[in-house]
Amino acid sequence: MSPTQSPSSAHVGLRLFGLSFAALFLELMMIRWVPAVIRLVAYYGNLMLISSFLGLGLGAMLARGTRNLLSLFPLVLLIDIGLLVFGGSRFIIPNGSSEARFYNWGTPSFFNYAGLIAVFILNTAIFVPLGQEIGRLFRAQLPLRAYAFDLGGSLCGTLLFGLFSVLHFSPLFGVVAVAVIFVLATWRRVWLWSLPLFPLALIIAPIATDANAIWSPYYYVTVHKGDSTVSVAEPVPGIRTMQNPPVYKVRVNNDFYQTDGTINPNRYSSDMLRNGQNLHSYLYRMPYILRANPRQVCVVGAGGGIDVEAALLAGAAAVDAIEIDPGLVKIADRFNAADVYDDPRVSLHVNDARAFFQSAHPVYDAIVFGSLDSQALFSYSANIRLDGFIYTVESFRRAYSLLRPDGVLAVSFAVAQPWMVDKLQGMVAQVTGNRPLVYHHNVNFLFFASPNPALLASAPANIGPFLRLDLPLVPIDLSTDDWPYLYISHRSIPRDYLLVIASLVILSVGAVFIVRGSRGPIIAQFNALDGHFFFLGLAFLLLETTSISNCSLYFGTTWLVTMIVVAGVLLMVLAANFVAMRLSNSPRYLYVPLFLSLALVYFLRPDFILGLPFAGRLAWALLGIPLPIFFAGLIFSTTFRQTHDPSLSFSANLIGATLGGFLQYLAMAVGMHVLLVVVIASYAASLACRELAGVKGPRGPQSGRWNVSPQTPVIAPN
Repeated sequence: MSPTQSPSSAHVGLRLFGLSFAALFLELMMIRWVPAVIRLVAYYGNLMLISSFLGLGLGAMLARGTRNLLSLFPLVLLIDIGLLVFGGSRFIIPNGSSEARFYNWGTPSFFNYAGLIAVFILNTAIFVPLGQEIGRLFRAQLPLRAYAFDLGGSLCGTLLFGLFSVLHFSPLFGVVAVAVIFVLATWRRVWLWSLPLFPLALIIAPIATDANAIWSPYYYVTVHKGDSTVSVAEPVPGIRTMQNPPVYKVRVNNDFYQTDGTINPNRYSSDMLRNGQNLHSYLYRMPYILRANPRQVCVVGAGGGIDVEAALLAGAAAVDAIEIDPGLVKIADRFNAADVYDDPRVSLHVNDARAFFQSAHPVYDAIVFGSLDSQALFSYSANIRLDGFIYTVESFRRAYSLLRPDGVLAVSFAVAQPWMVDKLQGMVAQVTGNRPLVYHHNVNFLFFASPNPALLASAPANIGPFLRLDLPLVPIDLSTDDWPYLYISHRSIPRDYLLVIASLVILSVGAVFIVRGSRGPIIAQFNALDGHFFFLGLAFLLLETTSISNCSLYFGTTWLVTMIVVAGVLLMVLAANFVAMRLSNSPRYLYVPLFLSLALVYFLRPDFILGLPFAGRLAWALLGIPLPIFFAGLIFSTTFRQTHDPSLSFSANLIGATLGGFLQYLAMAVGMHVLLVVVIASYAASLACRELAGVKGPRGPQSGRWNVSPQTPVIAPN
């Protein structure tokens, strides 16, 4: 039966919309959930993304098979949740000499990496049944019409997950949502499997999380009184006014992150307690010992509020408190005995510090970088940590420019590797032209600089337990906006990353070859058109990654910016798909605007865009960055419908996309900007392969062939 003759095309479209919605929602939920339970996964930012679209792609290639896999989805989901619940804590974070990882618990072992590979395989397996049914639904209607339903479902899944994530993220509620959509979009035969297995998944899912846990937009957070391992939901009564208030410790992703308490000695009646708090408070009070009586202070990474309280105790009349995570602020509002965020002198900015710096004015007597030491990545598609663009030369330069002539820049950090001291000192020195003043106590280091060198010239040899150090400047790769890797010692891909990436590339390519090879001799199946789709897939994944990174640099590495960019990518590809419906051929001239827009993105450097006012940066983000994505999507849509065997062409596209996802790790060695060169070269290779294949226009605005969807931009490439 021809797709145009289907009497139930509307029903098929709605089912496709629902399954695409469920696939995207589930993908984003697993990307959020798994790294919080298995912290080793958090250091491999896009593996969950790659495994998701790999599973969807493998499933779509099985769309012509006689065996229906959809009924296996609840079982595979249950097995994957079981791994999180009962095996997650067993995968420790290995030490890495060239990368700083907080709370390393052992040396690299086969078990750790085998667990990482198991997570990748299981996450892939979850999406295979969904991908197969999505592929079958594509075959039941016109390809570009089906593609529109697919993109629409993915876009709605992205937007709803963003809302769900910020309002009340919960793995339990997420599994419920996926189960409901799955049941509504399938048929009664599948329900026989779903009815007993989904409730079992709902029973065990909460075991992986603490009942008192809070899911902020970035972290899985628990609060503990003192050194207790048992979490608490509420502070002790009267914490704001009581004498000798307790100190609460905040853990993120099951490891210590920050302290919520007061350093005001007047809140303690016991000399022992008072002295202990004074010893602890030197870490926060030192900027104001060196620069007394500050009027205006800016605190970067305000978090639990102790840095803010230190500024208030020093007499600051106004404090700008910048914290990217609203969840940490809400916890401090409840558990911090000092109640700093309700003080009228404090202006709270829930924002990324770089975004705040762009609109700030040079009025500060002190700018204090708290110990951000991020333990999360800012995006599922990049391996840059949440504070990556905060600790760069350009960030320190902008912060330094906001100081008054007698102001002080203070950078506090809990150093996990000795070479991090050299990097932090080197960045401050490059910005100021002078070696910073350095103090340390155990792993805590503080770096001070001022436009007025005389302000720090007479600094004492020690301040409390902190000793002054006279460190030489050591040549080392400094973190920049193009290479935002404070936590990597030098421009390279750490060895354990290479081991994991190589293993997973072999697994991914092997899986595609096995599925595709079931159709006949594998070598004989590849041709120039396969090369065309291979390079389109490779380029698109890297292009999406660089787009998210650029927009995050311009507007902040917040969850909102990432969600907006992802939704924008989907809208741009959806627009390209609608335009492709009205084209009767696949003109090669589409590559001209693609290369011109890529050249524009390449030659307009980030520092130029950052220098524009907000309206200029917004215009660039809305009009400049998405242009290559639009033209790439248009090329993809107009050529994919011409393939004689969509599943074979899709497999080539998938191999390229998988490689593109892994090539993102090249940024660790060469920087973000060089990835655009790889993107341009890949699109040039796709054009060459297209010409070798002799691509011509189809019979009309839409081909009558049955096709398998190439991608949803967030879950697969184009």
